[in-house]
Amino acid sequence: MHYGEIKNCDIANGEGVRISLFVSGCTNHCENCFQPQTWDFNYGTPFTKETEDELLCLLAPDYINGLTLLGGEQKNIWSFTGFTWEELHTPGSYPRCEVTDELLSLLDVLVDGRFVEALHDISLRFRGSSNQRIIDVRKTLASGTLTLWDEKAN
Repeated sequence: MHYGEIKNCDIANGEGVRISLFVSGCTNHCENCFQPQTWDFNYGTPFTKETEDELLCLLAPDYINGLTLLGGEQKNIWSFTGFTWEELHTPGSYPRCEVTDELLSLLDVLVDGRFVEALHDISLRFRGSSNQRIIDVRKTLASGTLTLWDEKAN
């Protein structure tokens, strides 16, 4: 796996001050993607044990709320995907693989859906277009019903 960038103290990609990892490799190719260079699976730097150690070090301070994966006191993990929750759960669908359920179970929040230029809205928090949803993964998995993230409840 390669990554394009690690952002320390990021406030644009999730709640609070976060560490954001921009992972390389995307087949969605959304119109006006803000990092099209990361579509290439080999773009950037290889993810190594040293990279993992760097991320853990950056996540250590109390003022860091958590980790955001992109393309309080409690740390949490957000992930942005170009696929919907339903696509990720449809057997045989392109984005679903043998580790999808395990990966989703490790997330707190998932921003799902492709960025759609025609639905672009700069007033939205933590997403670029109105078709994208912010899903509370823990509540969704516990209840079996898709539950949107509620900023006031968190």
